[in-house]
Amino acid sequence: MKKLLTATFALTATPALAHHPLGGAAMTTFSDGLLSGVGHPVLGFDHLFFVALTGIAAAFTAHRATAPLAYLAAMIAGVLIATFGPALPLAEAVIAVSLLALGGVVLSGRALSTPAALALFAGFGLFHGSAFGGAMATAEAGATGAVLAGYLIALAAVQYAIALGAGLVATRVWTATDAAALQPRLAGAIVAGMGLFLTLETVEGAAVSALGWG
Repeated sequence: MKKLLTATFALTATPALAHHPLGGAAMTTFSDGLLSGVGHPVLGFDHLFFVALTGIAAAFTAHRATAPLAYLAAMIAGVLIATFGPALPLAEAVIAVSLLALGGVVLSGRALSTPAALALFAGFGLFHGSAFGGAMATAEAGATGAVLAGYLIALAAVQYAIALGAGLVATRVWTATDAAALQPRLAGAIVAGMGLFLTLETVEGAAVSALGWG
């Protein structure tokens, strides 16, 4: 179990901007954008686990199917901001904290109110989107509007499917009737642990850089 956790944490340690399904190959068409949009949230375990936990947390709110849309709307806004302007500062650090924060909420066994869920999903979604947009801007500086359109459509569709799927697993497969059920709380614990690992790694990297040891 210890080896499995170590391997999982190593996978999540990859910087958010490095997740690129085509290995940096040039994209010129709408379908290229779709493929990249499908791959980014799946290859980036930090994004994947946050989106899945968003669906689990949303499943115990009054709006299980629509609450994740707050994340998606903010995520798209973050992509556009980073694509056409400067990326949000400290996005990688905030993404790590997002795992820790949402994981802690789900681990607590307390259901989020709708306003709290929307604020939490949207607030962190903006930074996840900025990371996606930063990857797009870096890898596809010359991409056309068609590529970006395909990228955004697939990015939103895949993440919405992941969120809804995770919520259905929680309520149908785990048969969890409320947020205090054991399985959702265990999922929260795993994601919070990953968030803590990434947060400490980010702090360590900043400290090493500040001291000139890197």
